[in-house]
Amino acid sequence: MQKNFETQPANRGVTDEMLREINKYTRQDLTADDVFVFSVLLCDNEVDRDFERFSQKSLRTLAELFRGKTAIQNHSMDSADQSARTFLTEVVTDETKRTSLGEPYTYLKAYCYMPRIEKNEARIAEINAGIKKEVSVGCAVRSSICSICGADERISPCKHRRGKTYNGKVCHYVLEDPTDAYEWSFVAVPAQKNAGVTKHFSAAAQKLGTAQKGVTLTAAEARALHDSLERLQKDAKAGEQYRSDLCETASRGLLRALPALSASLAKSLCEGLDCSQLRALSLALAEKNAPRTPQLARPADTRRKAKNERFKF
Repeated sequence: MQKNFETQPANRGVTDEMLREINKYTRQDLTADDVFVFSVLLCDNEVDRDFERFSQKSLRTLAELFRGKTAIQNHSMDSADQSARTFLTEVVTDETKRTSLGEPYTYLKAYCYMPRIEKNEARIAEINAGIKKEVSVGCAVRSSICSICGADERISPCKHRRGKTYNGKVCHYVLEDPTDAYEWSFVAVPAQKNAGVTKHFSAAAQKLGTAQKGVTLTAAEARALHDSLERLQKDAKAGEQYRSDLCETASRGLLRALPALSASLAKSLCEGLDCSQLRALSLALAEKNAPRTPQLARPADTRRKAKNERFKF
C-alpha cells in the first residue's frame, strides 16, 4: 500500500546528531559536506483520497519500521532508482490542528539523506525548488477496519463501502497493525492530501498477495491483472445494483405492510441488511401483502354442465 505526502528540504545545517544516525547506514563515515538532508511527511491520521487513514498507534509502529528504508522513484524495484535513505523518524502531534474526525492531527515525519554526488545534483535541485515534492510510502498492514461497523475487510468484509454515507457518517477504513515498511517513493499524485510522501496498495508488490517483497510483472501478467481488475469492477457494480434493487423492493414492501411508516425510515431499516436478509424480508413481505380470499367465500363452481340432459335423474 502507498500514501502520498510532500518533501520538506532541511536547509539548516547537518548536525552531529544527524551524522551519527546517518553513519549507522554507511560503510565509511560521511561529513556534513558529503550529504544533503531533507525531511518528508510520510503519512498521517487524516482520511485520504482513498477513504483510508492510519491510526495513531499505526503511525508509531511505522516510525520504527521506516528507519533505514530507502527512497526510490514511482515504487520501482530497480536498484538504479534508489535515491535516498531514511535515517531518523518521529511521530508529531499538532494540538492546534484537528482532523476531519476531530482528532489531534498526527503525522509521521522522516529525515532522509542522499550523497552530494553528480548523479544527485539534479534531484537535489528539484527538491529545493519544490518540483520533487509528493511522495508515497510502500507498507503492509494486517487489518483494515470499517469505520461504520468495525469489521475487518481483510477477514470478514461488510456491506459498507468506502466513500458512501451511512446515517450521516462517511465510511472509511482505518489501517491497523502495520507489519512491514518497504520503501517510499517520489510520485506525481499522492493519495493522502497532506503527504509529502505517499502510501498506496500496490498490486504488483505482492504478486497477487503472495510475496512479501517487490516483484516485477511481465507485460502478459500486467495485461492479465488489468483484465482481471476490470472484470472485478464490473462484477462489483452489478452486485451494488442488485443490492440496491433488493433494498428498493424491501422498502416498498415495508411501506405497503406498514402504511404509517415513513419512506426514509423504511429505507434506513433496509440499508442495514445484507443481500440474504433483504431477499428473506422481500419474500416475507410479498406473502404478507398478497391479496387474501375471504374465509366465507364459496369457491366458484367450475363444473361444466352435462350436455346430455336426458340422462339426468
